[in-house]
Amino acid sequence: MRAEVAAATFDHPLFAQIAEFRDLLTGPEWPSVPSLDRRLALGDKRLAEQTDALLADGLHYETRIALGAIATRADNWHDLFNALVWARYPALKRALNAQQCRHIEGRGGHQRNRAQAALTQFDESGVVVRVMDAALLQPWDAHDWDALFVAQADAWADGRIAIAAVFGHALMEQALLTDRLLVGKCVVVQGCDDAGAVTAVARAVQDGRVLGDPLELRPLPLMGVPGWWARQDARFYADARYFRPLREGRVYPDVTGHDQRS
Repeated sequence: MRAEVAAATFDHPLFAQIAEFRDLLTGPEWPSVPSLDRRLALGDKRLAEQTDALLADGLHYETRIALGAIATRADNWHDLFNALVWARYPALKRALNAQQCRHIEGRGGHQRNRAQAALTQFDESGVVVRVMDAALLQPWDAHDWDALFVAQADAWADGRIAIAAVFGHALMEQALLTDRLLVGKCVVVQGCDDAGAVTAVARAVQDGRVLGDPLELRPLPLMGVPGWWARQDARFYADARYFRPLREGRVYPDVTGHDQRS
């Protein structure tokens, strides 16, 4: 319930990139869908309250977005976060929608392929991670979590490896439960600029160069990121229920190149 979420919840770094909308999250009342649409001003997209009348058009959710209407449930955390991500990262949202529509046109609205699963997983739980040196990924790709988070703590502190964007709106919803140990599904970009990394991912999605299969996504136990969890100690990082070992045969893709035009 909205009244049960403390304002301090939104102080967590996971919400940093939507801080400009904090009043919409902490105010005593839900913003109505029309007022949210006016506030966010998404250009040729509009937030349309999800009603039986709206759904009577029979369109697929993604197809309706391509035509301009983002079905949005009133008084709903999940859809509120989705709207805020549309406002914060419109190019990436549009790229995902375009790819979903391409697959829907090719396969119909009731059959999903692995690329659609990857696109959906990233939309719901996606995180863009930026690294300055691809060698920093070696412990991550081996699921050597202690090396990634503890031995490389300085790299997280000085920005050699960084969360460029928490993109998944379902991650944000789950983070309302402050004891939840969250896992992001990540696309990794090599570069030194957060905004440029997000732009690079949007272009790669638009071109179909990433998110062809869910196995491309690197899982990242987000509460292991230095400073993201209050109880980070040796016992915490040794918990294999959260920091899972690498499955035999699992191989991750190369990082997405940073587009210097951005």
